Amino acid sequence: YCIERLKRIVANGPRKELPCWIELQVKSRRKPIDTTVAIQDGRNIEIQLNSSSTSEEVCQDVANDIGLKDTYGFSLYIRLYDKMWSLGNSGAHVLDAISQCEEEMRRQGRLEKDTPWSLSLRKELFTPWHESKLDEVSTDLIYRQIIKGIKAGEYVADKDDDYIQLAIMHYYIMFGSEYSVENVTKVVNECITTQLIESKSKTRWTQFISSAHKEVNQSILCMVRELVDIARKKWAIHFSKFFEVIMISGPPLPKNRFIVAINWTGIFFMDERNRQLHEIPYIAVRKVQEKRYGLTFLSCSVSINTVTHTKTLTSVCLSLYASADDPLFLVCKRGDLLQVDKEKSAPNESCFIATNKRTGSSGAVYKKILLFLPTLTEPTSNTEALVFLAKRHFSKMWHSCLTLHLANRTALVQTIFKLFVPRRSVSGGRQGYKGGNREKLWVISREPLKQPLLKVLVNNSELSNLACSPLPILKYMGDYPIKHVRSPVELTDQIFGPATKHEELRDEIYCQIMRQMTANSNSLSMERGWQLMWLCSGLFPPSWDLLKHTQCFLESRPRYPLAALCLERLQEICRSKPRNLPPHFVEVDAIQQNSPKIFQKVHFPDDTTDIVEVTSTTTIGDMCISIASQLILYSPEGYGLYLKTLTKVTVSMEEDKYFFDSLKITSDVPKKRKKGKEGNGTNLPSLVLFKRKLWFNVNPGKDVKADLTFHFPQERSKYLRGYHDCTKEDMITLGGLLFRVKVESDMSQFVMIPKMLKDLVPADQQKIMSPDEWKKHIISSYKQQSGITVDEAKIDFLKIISSWPTFGCTFFEVKQTCESSYPAILLIGINKQGVRLVDPETKDTLIMHEFSRITEYFSKGNSFQMTIGTMFRGVTFVCETPNVSDGL
Repeated sequence: YCIERLKRIVANGPRKELPCWIELQVKSRRKPIDTTVAIQDGRNIEIQLNSSSTSEEVCQDVANDIGLKDTYGFSLYIRLYDKMWSLGNSGAHVLDAISQCEEEMRRQGRLEKDTPWSLSLRKELFTPWHESKLDEVSTDLIYRQIIKGIKAGEYVADKDDDYIQLAIMHYYIMFGSEYSVENVTKVVNECITTQLIESKSKTRWTQFISSAHKEVNQSILCMVRELVDIARKKWAIHFSKFFEVIMISGPPLPKNRFIVAINWTGIFFMDERNRQLHEIPYIAVRKVQEKRYGLTFLSCSVSINTVTHTKTLTSVCLSLYASADDPLFLVCKRGDLLQVDKEKSAPNESCFIATNKRTGSSGAVYKKILLFLPTLTEPTSNTEALVFLAKRHFSKMWHSCLTLHLANRTALVQTIFKLFVPRRSVSGGRQGYKGGNREKLWVISREPLKQPLLKVLVNNSELSNLACSPLPILKYMGDYPIKHVRSPVELTDQIFGPATKHEELRDEIYCQIMRQMTANSNSLSMERGWQLMWLCSGLFPPSWDLLKHTQCFLESRPRYPLAALCLERLQEICRSKPRNLPPHFVEVDAIQQNSPKIFQKVHFPDDTTDIVEVTSTTTIGDMCISIASQLILYSPEGYGLYLKTLTKVTVSMEEDKYFFDSLKITSDVPKKRKKGKEGNGTNLPSLVLFKRKLWFNVNPGKDVKADLTFHFPQERSKYLRGYHDCTKEDMITLGGLLFRVKVESDMSQFVMIPKMLKDLVPADQQKIMSPDEWKKHIISSYKQQSGITVDEAKIDFLKIISSWPTFGCTFFEVKQTCESSYPAILLIGINKQGVRLVDPETKDTLIMHEFSRITEYFSKGNSFQMTIGTMFRGVTFVCETPNVSDGL
């Protein structure tokens, strides 16, 4: 049994993830895993998986089962909740993908056995020469995928007419040419997205399709093929392979990190918002070359040579050729466009029979003088471009991806240490290292050091004492006995804390970790040593003198999976600034769980969440850009990250600060212990919030996603708290909109309005009318707004609020005694116009100070103070509020 498994893993390559839960459940029975793959016609094909199953094998099994012949471009997809990604159709291990899904479940605090993963077969890529008539099974699956994708909003058209055209074709395929309103309604439900139906109503869409319906003299099979071809051409970018790349050299682009999409039309370079930066049609590609690097050759760069001018060509003469002596040969000039006669030319011959498009004459021509360019369409004639091309003027190389360059791995560790560790002569009665003892200094030891490894620290008593305390390293690696249980975070704080404050200690930490990992035969100790190296390489780099030796140390250990990751992190931290604090609990826990990829759950004001990947060097600004990109927001500007703990919401974190440093400041708890006792480190639970911080250039309706996710929920809460000065008519109109948001089109909820007033009317205004009067007015307003969707109601709400001077204000309730003419309790509202003092009872703005008039401000404890006026004369305003630390 094991021999067969070994043969399979040798044939299909090693796995990259730990065994998944379902894999462990069947190991004792020695049976494969039974599961299903969903295909686009609604069927679920039963398959069997084992530890070495690849996406290629699964795709082929499904193809054999359903009679799919044209298998190119069909890929296996895996889905977890609303996330779906491609496993391709080659060597990706299916159970590795399932293991990743289970890892995500653990991240969310759920059980692996409850992971709701599912597999499906989808068309991912077309060939340029795709012909729908070659395989009816393939064409039918693609057709059904397109219809489902249109309904789900995956394939979006620019005009309503496009949806109507495809819907009519779908109608004919499903029901023939016979007209029926009922069937048209079914087509609307299957083809038109819910958002479009809500925006124009189902009746309108039914009318559109009905009015465009006509008799069609075409077979259903031909109609299916035509629909597939229309979608293939219209949504070519959706049928692409995507790669994250870094450009090393090439034409100037706005950024060097982007996404490359490869599909049947060409190669596209796109940013994170799917905006096209550059395009290379296949006819312009001269040469593609791949280079692999690293100990395992997993890292690579790809260079693409292109012609400067891209024209549709069949073949181009690269040199002058004419022979008056032999009339069988074609007379042509450099740059002539030739049409090859396939019937009279053999691929393995040195000559082709071709026709010169310039002269119209035909004859033989040597293959070596021709440049062939891929095209399926009739070439165009452009003499200048052809001559330019024939002279072999090509553009610069494009290097699309570069991850690692690994150096020679044959260097010995002890020799490395000899190169960079200074020899010491210690005076003053302290013992030095001589002869053979010197070599033993650079291998694992379970005894504490008596002096630092690096000479530069010897004469600094404070740093020397810190450096001579390697016990936390020994304890973490299990090389030193521990009397009381210590949490890993306590130990990592002791190991890395001093080095984050004192740059001189950083080389010492690297040396001590590498020393404990040299000649270490204890596998558990080595595993923990690699964990420390992984953490260290994400905090700070070694000095320039030590860097190359640290790289050699990592490169010389290719059999350890974390070695390459540490090298990658080391290169990243060298390009960044050092961290200010030791690793956060999340980082320590992740590497101890052998999960170097860290995902952070982010909460949004509309009570939705998303998962964002973070690294040790991810800054707050990086996270904001990443979140905005995932949500497809118009711009990341104006948003901020906040941390919410049990006691408070922290002020928006600074964009240039590292995420885990900011998280550690807020979540770490001082540890109080009795003498002689040590306890586990604790960590305050905290939520990461992403919301609008600055309300500059916020125009409701411009960025609908931002309006629905951020602007509406944030402004609604301020409105219901009674912070704005608004009229009774405004409150009735807004009450109707909020009621629609609450119940959608369910009019049976009218009777509940008196009990829902707290969600419809500002808290301090509910008593100006009786509940029944509010109910009557809100129902009237609701009916006047009939025909709009919930999303439109939210945007209309924002449009009304945005006309008020307090729109976008951040409000703080304060207590003041310095100005007798003001109430003791005030509201301070801050927005783009300035700082305004508001009477909380009347909502009147007592005074508004522009930012240019505020000359000084500071806070201490619960007190906040600002000075208004000029440099020579000003008025000081002092107030107290518990919200000083939360943003004021």
